[in-house]
Amino acid sequence: MSIIISILSASWQVFYESAVYMLFGFFIAGILYVFIKPETVGRYLGKGRVRPVFLAALAGIPIPLCSCGVIPAAAGLKRQGANNGATMSFLISTPESGIDSIPLTFALLDPIIALIRPVAAFITAIVTGLFENVLLPSKSSSDNIPEVVCSGSGGCCSSSSETQTELVEKPFIAKIVSGLKFAFVDLLGDIGKWFLLGIILAGIITYMIPDSLFESYLSNNFTAMIVMLVAGIPMYVCATASTPIAAALVLKGLNPGAALVFLLVGPATNIASISMISGLFGKKSLLIYLCSIAICSVVLGFFTDMLYYGMGISATATVGQAADIIPHYIQLSSAVILAALIIFALCRGMPHAVHFFSLSGKTRG
Repeated sequence: MSIIISILSASWQVFYESAVYMLFGFFIAGILYVFIKPETVGRYLGKGRVRPVFLAALAGIPIPLCSCGVIPAAAGLKRQGANNGATMSFLISTPESGIDSIPLTFALLDPIIALIRPVAAFITAIVTGLFENVLLPSKSSSDNIPEVVCSGSGGCCSSSSETQTELVEKPFIAKIVSGLKFAFVDLLGDIGKWFLLGIILAGIITYMIPDSLFESYLSNNFTAMIVMLVAGIPMYVCATASTPIAAALVLKGLNPGAALVFLLVGPATNIASISMISGLFGKKSLLIYLCSIAICSVVLGFFTDMLYYGMGISATATVGQAADIIPHYIQLSSAVILAALIIFALCRGMPHAVHFFSLSGKTRG
């Protein structure tokens, strides 16, 4: 029983420190949902080898979608005429970063990783997209593109039924309300369970893994990066859920470069997305996709370690310190609000719960 209490205590500490940043991230995600239209993005991603890749990578950085949820969005861009390189660039930058995960990274890790993470995602996306367009040039076409629909099992695919056309016709205040509903109900319901899983895993890691593990067995930075690379490729973990896991590993002594490798590879790849990418682009493109992510993540991991070493900063000493700038009462209030929103969003997505509440209402009536 004491073990469970210790794990829950460690998990609560992570949740407590991250709540205010999560709320801010979801608020921004709701605003982006209202004012950034997917069809507008697709209009600029068809012609050329370089410009569409650059624009696709840039567009994907703030969008809060995971490696499963981004597949239908990318397939939609491809149907609108985006070339393979641009589509693949969007497939990488979108799940590796997000407006919800960036402030969370700032809270649980430090400002350096919070800045490096979206930049690294942007670089990886551009490199992969350019390789795809140069090595396997193809004409953009919307023909013969398989229908890819994320089932929502193991993914963070929004279930919002409101279309962009319906949003355009609404007044400004109604648009904002719709955006907040999307963020704090639909999107939070999609990724809330994965965020909680990441929080619990962070608590388990904090309690179970001895502080000397990485010093004893993974003291070599390159070896640690390879281990994180191999562990991250098949694992399903969205950008938000990967952050507390990486923070817990860094607290135990993992070098920041290896943590960055996990933050890049984990959200961008998993067994489900790999199979879908193979069907959407082909096996050669899948090979380019995986090799580019692996090489870029390791190279950028080395750069991150050199940056920390050159600045004389210990990543272990700075983990979670950014959260100290927020007053205690705001952190506690945010944690309570976020917990209530997650419970509401998750219960709303359960058919049995909805049926139960509807029956209760009829009974009272």
